[in-house]
Amino acid sequence: MPENKSESRRPDLSDFIPEEALKHAKAARKEMRKSMEAIFPPGFMEHRRAARKEILLAAREIINHALDRVEDA
Repeated sequence: MPENKSESRRPDLSDFIPEEALKHAKAARKEMRKSMEAIFPPGFMEHRRAARKEILLAAREIINHALDRVEDA
């Protein structure tokens, strides 16, 4: 597992996508987030983040269960 968030298993996108395009995509993401915060009521983003985490935890449990079944077989 990566030591910190800067270490990632994903390939460096700059190998596939021009740096300028990445810069624009990051700016677009930042502006989209601002627009969502303006549209939705306060607290929405926190609830959205918590829901996303719960979905990922559920997926992890499903994968762990499947791995246990494979190991038992």
